[in-house]
Amino acid sequence: MDVFVCGRCGAELTVAVERVALPVHAHQRYGCDLMPVLMESGTYAVDPEPSGWPWRPWAEVTADEAAARGLFAPVPVLSFGPAGAVVVAPSDTRGTVVIPERRGGFCCGLDGRDGPNLACEGCGQAVATLLDDHARWRAVWLDPEAVSRIPDVAPSRPPDTWDTLLRDRPGTPPRDGLGWWEPEWYAAVGFALAHLLAMSGGVPVGVPDGLVAQTFRRALRVLLPAGPPRLTLALAGPGLPEEPGAGLLLVPQHPQTAGTWRPEAPPKAPEPDVVPIPFDVWRHMAFPAGKAPMPVSGRLPDGVLRDDYPSLPPPTQFRPDERLFFATLARLPEVRTPWLRAFYDRHHERPYAVGF
Repeated sequence: MDVFVCGRCGAELTVAVERVALPVHAHQRYGCDLMPVLMESGTYAVDPEPSGWPWRPWAEVTADEAAARGLFAPVPVLSFGPAGAVVVAPSDTRGTVVIPERRGGFCCGLDGRDGPNLACEGCGQAVATLLDDHARWRAVWLDPEAVSRIPDVAPSRPPDTWDTLLRDRPGTPPRDGLGWWEPEWYAAVGFALAHLLAMSGGVPVGVPDGLVAQTFRRALRVLLPAGPPRLTLALAGPGLPEEPGAGLLLVPQHPQTAGTWRPEAPPKAPEPDVVPIPFDVWRHMAFPAGKAPMPVSGRLPDGVLRDDYPSLPPPTQFRPDERLFFATLARLPEVRTPWLRAFYDRHHERPYAVGF
């Protein structure tokens, strides 16, 4: 557990929080509605990439400078600001006040357009940016150059095992009560689709029926050549049987460590190619009923009906988050291969024209 304090006066700015992985959808922009809180209460995450001013256009940056910042394909501008911004839930902050002259926002809240908009209540130093405008996940981003991390007396617990996650973490359902796709799914599939495309080598890929087909198949038909599949994507992970012969495995990414699940390979056997997707989405792809297989005995008594909610068909076709897809692709070294770089150069400036 850690507490973040003002770097100037030492005043506490957060409650004790535990580090977890940065959510894939941390920088997602979605729709025109007010979005939920990004981080679970009591947790924080660190963005390893630089953020904020100063900005430099791609044309002024060398390939080595871009690669040092984790970028391998063109983007409009690169941040040369500090890395390591810390994000927490707004309810976990303490001792901050809004800076009156930095209350810029689009229409429903603050969007950080004027720079850090929260100051330390004790000394007045700008320490964080509150985002709560529509289309943005609600969060407070602490300035890494204005705050310090102090280890709390309460020790952090070890990360959950895969089996524990499978048992205790229900994940994010694919659709809300009205049948609309949840925004985390758009982001998660956009992220995984970039990894899948990079591993495909540009050949057709087959996917299993179910939620994987609903979320990936249409995009793969747009992105890859037509024809019989030369590679097969299979769901893999804790609680699932092995899929022999699958060329690619869609596996969960740990929500606390960001580690990717990997199967146990025989000695000297090559490791299979794995496509990471956030655990909370993988959970429902692997176990659509919402429950992992557990040993049980007996059966429901005669005349007792199940009270599961009926499955609602989505009112719209699934469309992965194009912006996050290209942002992820630009950060994969494989994007430098000629066929993938040619695709990226054709489409990254107009991501919504890809036709997902």
